[in-house]
Amino acid sequence: MAISKTPKEIKVHNKNDKPDNIVKKEAEILNKCEAIESELPKFLRGFFIYLRGNVLPMTRYAYLNDLKFFFNYLISETDTTDAKHSKDISLSELSRLKAVDINIFLDYCRKYKVETDDSITYYENSNKTLARKKSSISVMFKQLYRDELLEKNITDGFDPIRVPKAGEREIKALQDNEVMILLDAVSNGTGMTKHQISYWEKTKKRDKAILIIFLTYGLRLSELQQLNISSFNFTREEFKIYRKRGKESSMPLNNSVSKVLTDYLNNERPKEESLADEEKDALFLSLQGKRMTERQIRELVKKYTAIAMKTTQKAGYSPHKLRATAATSLIGRGNSIFDVQALLDHEQVTTTQLYAAHKANVKRDLVKNMEWEEERTEE
Repeated sequence: MAISKTPKEIKVHNKNDKPDNIVKKEAEILNKCEAIESELPKFLRGFFIYLRGNVLPMTRYAYLNDLKFFFNYLISETDTTDAKHSKDISLSELSRLKAVDINIFLDYCRKYKVETDDSITYYENSNKTLARKKSSISVMFKQLYRDELLEKNITDGFDPIRVPKAGEREIKALQDNEVMILLDAVSNGTGMTKHQISYWEKTKKRDKAILIIFLTYGLRLSELQQLNISSFNFTREEFKIYRKRGKESSMPLNNSVSKVLTDYLNNERPKEESLADEEKDALFLSLQGKRMTERQIRELVKKYTAIAMKTTQKAGYSPHKLRATAATSLIGRGNSIFDVQALLDHEQVTTTQLYAAHKANVKRDLVKNMEWEEERTEE
């Protein structure tokens, strides 16, 4: 009988300026990556080294998950190998694959099913996800070819997967009047069910602080989730966040953010003595007194944006849409694209330009002056 191992607790011995929770999160991602690597063939060691030095931790984790799926596919859906486990697939077996085999795999990924004893689950991937899977496999084959482990590079024969260019995407963001409805909901409980009100009474100051910060700075979900009380210096009117690639960034506090944060910290957040040591510095806490998870924050945002847009919670917006709301609102108020780029931490100004091209109500304004039926009846 196999004995399941309890996951080891991750501890950090931190001697740099980063907060412990940031360092711990990075360590958790590293641990997940190493766990997947242990399930994959050893001849991929050079590829693992390449990923560590060239991509972001979460991208590395996504690539490794893609490869794990790919090798499991080779075992369960093809006659490429007799191996029972991914790590036992040999380099010679992999070398026999042709570009057409990868194209068949990508087609399989578009829609596939997983059967268990009591259910059948269908999975369907978008072109964006397929493009990432293709990229994961392409990088692996290119690296094996560079390391002279494979005699040829088959990636040139991979079918293209068209992902809409950034400019082709419709920007989804709240309009200014919807932001006002959202803030009224979180301030007064307007538009909520009795069940929602019961939770809102306990967390309304926290929820308002979260929403105001998202709408003011356009933070990424991970950046907000990792905020600590010690991140804020109210005397200097600034706070510190950690961006992608571990970049430290100082953000100015305005009156609205200072007000809602102070209200939350003084009048709603549990007192420090009632919290576990690892939660004492966490800014946003759940009702259980623990640092809110990204999932909890995402559901919170979806709830309030659904009220603002008068739709179902499932159709509510994600935190990333509040990032888009901040960008379009800032640009709509006449702020420089380059200033907004700096605030949102866009690597390319072309990303910020997407929000400049998006104008709230532009479609509605265009058709407003094309009232054919009204013109006809007036004749």
